[in-house]
Amino acid sequence: MYFQCDPKENVAEWDDDRIWAEFRSRVNGNGFELKEGPVLEKMVLPFRSFVHTPMRHGNLFLAGDAAHTVPPTGAKGLNLAINDVKVLFEGLDSHYNSGSDALLETYSDRALDRVWKAQQFSYWMTTMLHTPADADDFSRARQLGELNSVVSSRHGRAYLAEAYTGWPTVAS
Repeated sequence: MYFQCDPKENVAEWDDDRIWAEFRSRVNGNGFELKEGPVLEKMVLPFRSFVHTPMRHGNLFLAGDAAHTVPPTGAKGLNLAINDVKVLFEGLDSHYNSGSDALLETYSDRALDRVWKAQQFSYWMTTMLHTPADADDFSRARQLGELNSVVSSRHGRAYLAEAYTGWPTVAS
C-alpha cells in the first residue's frame, strides 16, 4: 500500500503509528476499516516513467525494468516484464527451432506496443488519483469528478477492468 506525500519527505520521520494514522485518515469510513499489522518496508517513491526505445541493441534485448518503468498506480510493472519475456521467448524459440529471426527483429515493436498503452494508462491513473501539491480548488473538483465518473459508469468500470487485466470485458 502507498499514499501520496511530498517526495522530499524523510522516511526516517515516519514511524509505524504515523503511517497507520495516515492510512486510516484516507481509508476508514463508509464501512471500511483497515486491518493493521507490522510495516515491513518504508520508502518515499518518486513516481516516474521511463521507456528505452528500441528495446534491442544488436544481440542485447532489454526487458522489464531495464527497458521501462511505470509508477505503481497502474500496477503494470510486473505484467509488462512478463509480457516482455513472453515476446522475447517467442523470438528466441523461433530463432533456435526454425532459424527465423523475424520475431526477434520485431521484438521491440511488439513489446513497446503494450508498454506505451500501459504508460498511458498509468499516467491517467496517476493524474486521476494523485493531486499535485499546487492544485487549486477547480483542479481538485475536476479530478474528483473524473474519478466519480469512472466508478459510477459501467463503461468506466469495464475500461478499468480491461486496462488492468488486459482482457476484454463486457460492460453490464
